[in-house]
Amino acid sequence: VVSVTANGQPARFSLGPKHSFKGTPLEITLPFDLSRGQHVIVEVTYETSPSATALQWLTPEQTAGKKHPYLFSQCQAHHCRSMIPCQDTPSIKHTYYAQVSVPKDLVTVMSAVRDGQEVDPQDSGRIIYRFRQTVPMPSYLIAIVAGALESREIGPRSRVWSEKEFVDKAAFEFSETEAMLKTAEELAGPYVWGQYDVLVLPPSFPYGGMENPCLTFATPTLLAGDKSLSGVIAHEISHSWTGNLVTNKTWEHFWLNEGHTVYLERMIGRCLESEQFRQFKAIGGWKDLQDSVNTFGANNPLTNLVPSLQDVNPDDAFSSVPYEKGFALLYHLEEQLGGPEVFMGFVKSYIQRFAYSSVTTEEWKNYLFAYFKDKVDILNKVDWNAWMFTPGMPPVKPQYDTTMADACNALSQRWLQAKDQDLNSFKQSDVKTLSSHQVIEFLSLLLQEDPLPLTHVKKMQEVYDLNAYMNAEIRFRWLRLCVRSRWEEVVPLALKMATDQGRMKFTRPLFREVFNFEKFRDEALRVFLAHRAGMHPVTSGLVSKDLKVDV
Repeated sequence: VVSVTANGQPARFSLGPKHSFKGTPLEITLPFDLSRGQHVIVEVTYETSPSATALQWLTPEQTAGKKHPYLFSQCQAHHCRSMIPCQDTPSIKHTYYAQVSVPKDLVTVMSAVRDGQEVDPQDSGRIIYRFRQTVPMPSYLIAIVAGALESREIGPRSRVWSEKEFVDKAAFEFSETEAMLKTAEELAGPYVWGQYDVLVLPPSFPYGGMENPCLTFATPTLLAGDKSLSGVIAHEISHSWTGNLVTNKTWEHFWLNEGHTVYLERMIGRCLESEQFRQFKAIGGWKDLQDSVNTFGANNPLTNLVPSLQDVNPDDAFSSVPYEKGFALLYHLEEQLGGPEVFMGFVKSYIQRFAYSSVTTEEWKNYLFAYFKDKVDILNKVDWNAWMFTPGMPPVKPQYDTTMADACNALSQRWLQAKDQDLNSFKQSDVKTLSSHQVIEFLSLLLQEDPLPLTHVKKMQEVYDLNAYMNAEIRFRWLRLCVRSRWEEVVPLALKMATDQGRMKFTRPLFREVFNFEKFRDEALRVFLAHRAGMHPVTSGLVSKDLKVDV
């Protein structure tokens, strides 16, 4: 921080002691007394550092085009403070306006509406882009990208942005965006953010998607060529209501963002596909929850729906729990209170009641009881303490419709029960008749059991040629299955996938899987250390913990 002024007058400021993950407090003393309601303009002149945790600076070699550098930010949960001096808590909302100067070969976009551009008066080799976000939002949703970007129109209020190498593929993959937006509006109310663009990032982006307002960030691992992974876009669209409009007041209440967003995402799936599809997705989500509970341990308080995060880094607490335990609670309430139409009425009303504000679980629950005032006897039968403040799996497992899952269950059981002499009964048609979603489910089921014999996975490759699948969700599960069965030739493929892209959902388990294969533990470490410098700072930090590397 270079200097601070308040209404143009110099203001005293001090930086306090650095906290391990919260950063350094900045305290500003105003040079005048304030009267109630008086407006103050505080101006902080500062620069970020190359190691700011919100930012990843990619060299040209780390991009698809290989010619220009690239910058992107990821502020959630608490990294905005490394990029902008701000009150970095989701309990506070603000509008923002920005001007960004970049070299003229590059384009910059932000989580706001584009508001014009001009040649930089200070340097004719640069362009200034302007942005305006008029809807109040929390700091974690401020986002910026600069790179050799191109865009294509994909709807009346949507464009897709990426490097030119991905842009047509992305335009195809996300062509159903407007249909999803319209469906979401019918379910949740008007879309208030104006533009809804999608930006496809370079492969090191650590998440599947990030719901930055006006500009959803998406991983290139969604570009499967068959639109089968567009559920991530349905999820990010849903955040325009649950998360961005109604926001968790602290990260302990993260399930209010994610549980409701998964619920809305699956309601969009119900409208655009079928109720059976929604049920099928819910079954997969329950499995993801079981995986998270197994990874953290069934007694780990981080598996509470509402964990205590006192002195816990929110990055360390990130898992499927707020998403899938949250969804399971909402689905359980839907079943108890009268079905999807009735419960969706509550969700829409909750969004309208708390729009533009930040909420706690207590406020959500009080509103639920007020909305269903004639069904309080049903609500009082819910074991709220077990659902919210008890670790492990939920107290009730919903009865999902298994129609679409039955084929996956049957096929996985055949493989689990097959003896060596039965292996010739498997045919390519076993998987050719399944959708991508069902192949993912089939592999997920096998991952929940003891490892298959090596003979079986080799036969599976021979018959189904799973190595040829480029769908990242399928490939990720298939490679883990092979490593677990100790297929040595697959280890390099698993490590390649772990480093060719940096989505933590894939990278962390792949590294862990190879690390747990004793013979290749050192190889996992060697590959991680060789790639660490090019990884996103949050990803490399968490993989370091997984592999017990001293940072």
